[in-house]
Amino acid sequence: MKRLIRGGWVLNGELQTANCELESSPDSHAKLRKSDILIEDEHIIRIGSCGDTAADCIMDASGLLIAPGLIDMHVHLREPGREDKETVQSGTYAAAQGGFTTVACMPNTQPTVDSPEALEYILNQAEKYGSARVCPIASITCGLQGNQATDWNALLDAGACGFSDDGRTVMNAEIMRRLLLLSADRGFPVISHCEDPHLAGHGVMNAGKTAEKLGLPGIPNLAEDTIVERDIALAEDTGGHIHIAHVSTRVAVRHVRQAKQRGVHVTAEATPHHFTLTDTAILEHGANAKMNPPLRSQQDVDAVIEGLVDGTIDVIATDHAPHAAFEKAQGMLKAPFGIIGLETCVPLVISKLVQPGYLSLEKVISMLTVQPASILGLEAGQLAPGAVADITLIDLERQEFVDPTRFMSKSRNTPFAGWELQGWPVMTIRRGEVVARR
Repeated sequence: MKRLIRGGWVLNGELQTANCELESSPDSHAKLRKSDILIEDEHIIRIGSCGDTAADCIMDASGLLIAPGLIDMHVHLREPGREDKETVQSGTYAAAQGGFTTVACMPNTQPTVDSPEALEYILNQAEKYGSARVCPIASITCGLQGNQATDWNALLDAGACGFSDDGRTVMNAEIMRRLLLLSADRGFPVISHCEDPHLAGHGVMNAGKTAEKLGLPGIPNLAEDTIVERDIALAEDTGGHIHIAHVSTRVAVRHVRQAKQRGVHVTAEATPHHFTLTDTAILEHGANAKMNPPLRSQQDVDAVIEGLVDGTIDVIATDHAPHAAFEKAQGMLKAPFGIIGLETCVPLVISKLVQPGYLSLEKVISMLTVQPASILGLEAGQLAPGAVADITLIDLERQEFVDPTRFMSKSRNTPFAGWELQGWPVMTIRRGEVVARR
């Protein structure tokens, strides 16, 4: 079956790769070119002017950005064990609605993804019910307990794209050292949740004036900073690939920047909530702004944005963390950490990074496509003849209010409800098939 996407705008860099000659775009999008994309079955077969080419289905993309299918390398799908919060089916549908055609899911499920059988269950569920490709991240230690390593080679052979004990830090540095040695040999990322639990204590938000005002225990920046420094040192010693998840502090950004300058194999990600909100959001949103790492100070937000601008931070990821409404209603001391993010990521990135002029459209699309694909070792994130037809259409001018009642996720825990944002995904194509539209 042939499908034709007609008359959309594609970024120059992607088209140059495909050796296309296309007309110039208007001044408002000077780095775009107008293009058609012809799809046959699951693959792109042409990028460029397709004239009167016959197709079984023609999709009008006039005025829309045609981007590679977006990739979120940090998502919690909750299945198995907490299907009341999210499932592979609902989570990948939420991903598709948010423009994502690939997600990497974290292993802190019940049971933990710490065996080939648990990993294969995720892959089977994704094959049966997924609206997006699912790349499982396996746990570093059995049951996320931090003291006994999982069978890393068996998990890699079963399809793991990387390893993490996300939600917890592996405090046993020798386990991390050995895993990073294997990373250097087999080429996968070790994704580190950087938080010293002894320094974090029973904190529920950022340590600072807002926590003091509310009388709540705080989590100091140092809890993150010390583990970032340790894991970078381990990567430098072993040659392995350390990926720092959800960077939130100015010192952590500096550690990553300096390590890259020394040639350490380190990459990092930032979330939309860590470059848009400070800890004062707790005053308005309560537990719907409780996350880990916590929202920090304005200085930290500014440092995260600077890290995105100068390339210190490689990837934008959501850390999509669905929770049931009754759990978040328990208040700051008892509510679980985390917010959902798949369906608000793109408009937050457009509204808060591109529109203010911090980052170009080309750079943010790269951070949502080719760069996470490179880190995870995936053949994805690019538009080119012969590539799988994973494509996201974005209306850069579309303005909408965030309405959690319309989310495809099973959960509603977001501090962005009611925000008016610009730049929304309007169609997501996975393997040549439309899997979501707005």
